[in-house]
Amino acid sequence: MNKAVKEFTCQLHDLAATEALGEALGAELQAGDLLILTGALGAGKTTLTQSLGAGLKVREGIISPTFVLARQHPSLVGGPGLIHVDAYRLKDQNDVDTLDLESTLAESITVVEWGLGKVEHLTDSRLELTLDREALAGTVELPANPWEESETEIDEPRLFTLKAIGPRWDEKAFESLKSALLHAVATGEAHA
Repeated sequence: MNKAVKEFTCQLHDLAATEALGEALGAELQAGDLLILTGALGAGKTTLTQSLGAGLKVREGIISPTFVLARQHPSLVGGPGLIHVDAYRLKDQNDVDTLDLESTLAESITVVEWGLGKVEHLTDSRLELTLDREALAGTVELPANPWEESETEIDEPRLFTLKAIGPRWDEKAFESLKSALLHAVATGEAHA
């Protein structure tokens, strides 16, 4: 089993760049792909997942599944659906297993927020995505009350890191994905 990790990082200057990256990512994914999404409150996880859904062409209405733990968004074009999971309140992989994600994994794209250390056992390949506002926090003025951002995400720069792990993400697949994402971010910035 190939567990090689391939990684790249880029700066997303605003939410529009996050949206462009997410849509390009959705267009590159295939059924069975698992994405683990990490970032603090307001980092852009929901925006990224919404735009990923647009790239996949799934039913709209993607919101954080915090209270229901998992939401399903079927494809509008016969492609894979999106399973959006919030694992914040789950303690470990045993809690994750109660969601029965294995039953939908092969025919869907599964995005798990707060899933690091909890869902890696589901498949031998995955993408680990991190959105980090704090790395670039000195470039913008943050709100006095950080909980104000819970309703909407702050339009500020983020550092995006992608780690591709496992045989699904061989050199060719990884380079194709990286190229598509970097092109989308560059194109999005040119139109801003």
